[in-house]
Amino acid sequence: MDFDMLGLAPRLTKALAEQGISEPTPIQAQAIPHAMNGRDVMGLAQTGTGKTAAFGLPMIDALLKTQGKAAPKTARGLILAPTRELAKQIADNLTAYTQGTHLKTVLVVGGAGITGQMRRLEKGCALLVATPGRLIDLLDRGAVRLDETQFLVLDEADQMLDLGFIHALRKIAPLLPDDRQTMLFSATMPKQMAELADTYLSNPIRVQVNPPGKAADKIAQSVHFIAKAEKANLLVELLDGHRDERAIVFGRTKHGSEKLYRKLEKDGFAAASIHGNKSQGQRDRALKAFKAGEVKVLVATDVAARGLDIPEVKHVYNFDLPNVPENYVHRIGRTARAGADGMAVAFCAPDEMAELRAIQKAMKADIPVASGRPWEVEEPKPKRGGGRRRFGGNKGKGDAGAPGGQKPGAGRRRRPRRKAA
Repeated sequence: MDFDMLGLAPRLTKALAEQGISEPTPIQAQAIPHAMNGRDVMGLAQTGTGKTAAFGLPMIDALLKTQGKAAPKTARGLILAPTRELAKQIADNLTAYTQGTHLKTVLVVGGAGITGQMRRLEKGCALLVATPGRLIDLLDRGAVRLDETQFLVLDEADQMLDLGFIHALRKIAPLLPDDRQTMLFSATMPKQMAELADTYLSNPIRVQVNPPGKAADKIAQSVHFIAKAEKANLLVELLDGHRDERAIVFGRTKHGSEKLYRKLEKDGFAAASIHGNKSQGQRDRALKAFKAGEVKVLVATDVAARGLDIPEVKHVYNFDLPNVPENYVHRIGRTARAGADGMAVAFCAPDEMAELRAIQKAMKADIPVASGRPWEVEEPKPKRGGGRRRFGGNKGKGDAGAPGGQKPGAGRRRRPRRKAA
């Protein structure tokens, strides 16, 4: 199958051909025909499977057939993404697809000046790519309205839930027309996704490629069982073996990632870092230097686990194991892009055994051991008096564990006071 068979406008297929894109990926082949028929779509696919084209091309095709420009401060299509990096990548792709047309794409994300974004929205746009928090800021300022939005896309919806954007999404939903077309894409299907789908989608068609949790076949995975205090030394030793190859190192916290980046820079590595404490300008400069090869080691939190498409990344290090098992698959998916091979190395300290077990359970496979041996973690012993009711049951006032909701100590016999001598 090629894009011509999907019924897309010739100018769109020509733009794709100029970018060297001739055959649709599985998620594109499944989702595009339904989207072009006006159906709501729920797509399940890992990052790097071509989801941007799966939702972007049908929207652009429909918008090319409409006459006139968007009204001031409106957007005909709204794409919500959980991170700035993913939002920027989506906007870049949509801009490439619409080059030479009258369709305008606007990107609005946090960490960048809001005044300039407000100016770009004044004349309206065909496609608005946004992170939920910044969109709420712009809505509160009256810089944009959504009552004429015909298309809505929620990309990486599971990560939006992980990052706590559910409240922002609930605020955005009532501002959209009921007769819009909605597409939701996610790598996993947590329970809360059902609520999100019920709120936004109407009788959706479900398409799925790649079972959730499946890691790329071309990624050589390994795990080192190592004490937390020794992780940095081992990382330096491993990175030293491939100084000319690009690597991404994932940490769990912003502070820890910044501290690790400074250590690597001090040890002579061409390194940079991106995390939530960095401004958008700093993050953009770090990514630009990494893509250009000026920086060889990028230290990042999970803001870079999705939406980072750099084919030259050869190594991914999980310096800290993620709390969410599926994020491990997203992290290591930053390597082995575009058919290349890649390596994913994980470090596991004693207090991360539960995370490792959860990751292996999600992938339905064990990660080969590179060094050390699995830590033996003792199960916590039950506390004394563990059989006593601690929560619920009594709805009266006072302590929940006291009979009938009495205050603590109520009903006890009091010892009579001794009279002073």
